[in-house]
Amino acid sequence: MAQPSPRKRIWGWFFFDWASQPYNTLLLTFIFGPYVTRVLGDGTAAQTAWGLGIGAAGVIIAILAPILGALADTGGNRLRWIWGFSALYVIGSAMLWFAQPTDFDLYRTLFFFALGLIGMEFATIFTNAMLPDLGPRDQIGKLSGNGWAFGYLGGLITLVIMLLAFAESGETGRTLIGIPPLFGLDPAQLEGTRFVGPLTALWYAVFMVPFFLWVRDPRPVRAPKGALKKAMADLRQTLSKLPKSPSLFAYLASSMFYRDALNGMYAFGGIYAAGVLGWSVVDVGVFGIVAIITGAIFAAIGGQADSRFGPKPVITFCILMLTAVAVGIVLVSPMSVFGVAVAEGSAAPDIAFYIFGAIIGAAGGALQSASRTMMVRQANPDRMTEAFGLYALAGKATSFLAPMLIGVTTWASGSQQIGVAPLIGLFVIGLFLLVWVKPDGDRAA
Repeated sequence: MAQPSPRKRIWGWFFFDWASQPYNTLLLTFIFGPYVTRVLGDGTAAQTAWGLGIGAAGVIIAILAPILGALADTGGNRLRWIWGFSALYVIGSAMLWFAQPTDFDLYRTLFFFALGLIGMEFATIFTNAMLPDLGPRDQIGKLSGNGWAFGYLGGLITLVIMLLAFAESGETGRTLIGIPPLFGLDPAQLEGTRFVGPLTALWYAVFMVPFFLWVRDPRPVRAPKGALKKAMADLRQTLSKLPKSPSLFAYLASSMFYRDALNGMYAFGGIYAAGVLGWSVVDVGVFGIVAIITGAIFAAIGGQADSRFGPKPVITFCILMLTAVAVGIVLVSPMSVFGVAVAEGSAAPDIAFYIFGAIIGAAGGALQSASRTMMVRQANPDRMTEAFGLYALAGKATSFLAPMLIGVTTWASGSQQIGVAPLIGLFVIGLFLLVWVKPDGDRAA
């Protein structure tokens, strides 16, 4: 069987971002999160439950991510792992169809949501580890940015499909263009909005086909005897050496906080807008379109800047922008904008939040792309999957922190606005720790 060309390998790798992005776009942020708020009927309760549920999934990911990465580097085909975690993605998202408003089981819903989220995160560890094999070092930033932009485009298309064809408005039971949900789905049971789960699963299953057809991995098909024991020994050795690699250590710590804050913005943006500003699922979806368009554009632009200037300046600038937005979100409510009172029914709070969404999309897309290439610069080339396992650990070791801080702060204050304030501190800590990160890692020292 002929090997796929380098161009096909790159496009196959891009298709993972395209296929998996709807979990973030549709389920985590813009459709299913606000749906949970609508069903529970209490924005504060929804934000608290969402925070604790996502936090629990983050703990599982944090524990297992570096172990799986080390095992993949020691022996075993990375593609085999991606197949397995893809199954979790599909099952978890498809089962969200059963989150009926008349028989809503919060714990069952959070279980399947977390199952799919775990599948997506673990599959991402193995696909990210393939990035340095796709091209020369000076092109990695551009490839990462283009892949992220392509993923955003996939998320945008699925969001438009949901808004135009399925997600019903609470008032009319019709979609954004004024038609009933397709396929005879019942608006009274919110079947159009609940279709977001099966659509996410189907999209992933279809568009992972190019990935599995065109991506090859130079790893042994079968793990050698004692692979798990050796992987654990290698992982312990890597962890013990981290303090001797100050740049890598500082970067993992920095990214641990700023990525956690960014994920908190994504996870709670829709719930916040629905609970504080009273937006419908359709309103949040339109907000999502704005964020995704800017995200796709600036992920590509950020990739070009990354290749030209390196990832560290891109990361620094994006964190500064997101910190400013985090401060702004706390200062916007239906009654005031940045401390200035507005008339009842004023559009100013909504306009401000749309602007925030555009900035979050732009800075978030560029930040995630540049973070991926920064990890390539910091990591040992021979232990790349393990390194991205540690990267996932850094992203998830405190991934429970933002959701749980938001959940606890929201509960304690009784205010969704005050509840998101911890994001500001997390961004500031991440920016501070970035000072000790060398642009080309410890090998440049």
